[in-house]
Amino acid sequence: MSRASVPPPPAGAPWDLPVGEAPLAFVDLEMTGLDAALDRVVEVCIERYVGGERTASVCSLVRPTGRVDGAAHVHKIDAAALDAAPEFAEIAPAVSAILDGAILVAHAAEWDVRFLIMEMARAQKTLEISHYIDTLVLARRAFALRSYSLDALCVHLQIDRGQAHRAASDVLAMRGLFDRAIAILAPKSARDLWEVRVAEKSARHVIIGACEAAVKSAETVLLTYRPSRRAPESWLMVLTEVSADLDPPRVIGYQLPGRGRRELRADRILRVDPPPGEARAAAERVDALKDPTQ
Repeated sequence: MSRASVPPPPAGAPWDLPVGEAPLAFVDLEMTGLDAALDRVVEVCIERYVGGERTASVCSLVRPTGRVDGAAHVHKIDAAALDAAPEFAEIAPAVSAILDGAILVAHAAEWDVRFLIMEMARAQKTLEISHYIDTLVLARRAFALRSYSLDALCVHLQIDRGQAHRAASDVLAMRGLFDRAIAILAPKSARDLWEVRVAEKSARHVIIGACEAAVKSAETVLLTYRPSRRAPESWLMVLTEVSADLDPPRVIGYQLPGRGRRELRADRILRVDPPPGEARAAAERVDALKDPTQ
C-alpha cells in the first residue's frame, strides 16, 4: 500500500498534540541484512522523548539465531560481540512498553518498522505500527541535497555523527536532524509532520489553511518555499487565490516589493508566517507608494 492511500492517523493524542508535547520514540536498528523475513536485528536503540526530555530508553545488542555477521562490514558487530547479548525476546517487553502510545520516528523508517514487527512476532508479541514519522521524508522536503543518507545530512548540517551505523549514535544524529527539519517546517502538530510528503503531490492541511486565511485577510505573509532542486527561499507575499482542488494544490499571489506574480505548488510551501515588524513596515511603505490614496 502506498503512503498516499494510507488513511490519516487516528484523531486525538498523540497525533494532534503539539510536537513538543507528543511522545516520540526515536528508533534505530542494526540488522544482519535487509530481508526482514530472513535477517535478524543485532542492535536496537529506542529513546522516548517528550519535548527535549528523554523519558525512557532501550539500547542493547541482540543475539540472533542463525546468521550473525551478514552486515558486520557495515556496523562492525560480529559474533564475538553478540555472544553475551540477550535475545530479542528478552528485551521485547521493554520495547513494547517504550513504544506504547508513542509516535515512532526513524530514518528510512519503513525498514525499522518492518524488522520490529517481525522480531516482535518471533517473540510471540503483536506490534501494530500503522503510522510513523520518517526523518528521511522530512529532510527531502526541508533541504536540497544530492544525498539524504544520515551520513550526508550530518555532514551538511554539521551534526555530530558519532560512531556511524551503531544504533545509539544513529538515534542521536537522527534527533539532531529532526530538530533541524522542524525548525524549517514549523509544524503545528505531530499530524502536521506526518502530512509532510515528497513525490505525492499532497499539501499539508495547516499550510492550505494558513494560505486561505492570508487570502481572506489580504495581509502580507512571509512564505518559505523550496523549489525543486534548490534550497528554501523566503518571500514577502500577498496571496490572492488557493486552488485546493488541483493536483497538487496551487497558491497564487504576488511578491513584494516588485509585485511579481507567482503560482506556487502548495506541497512545496514549508511555512507561512507573519512578516517580521521591519518587513511588514517596508511592505506597507511599498503599498503606499503603489496606491496614492493611502
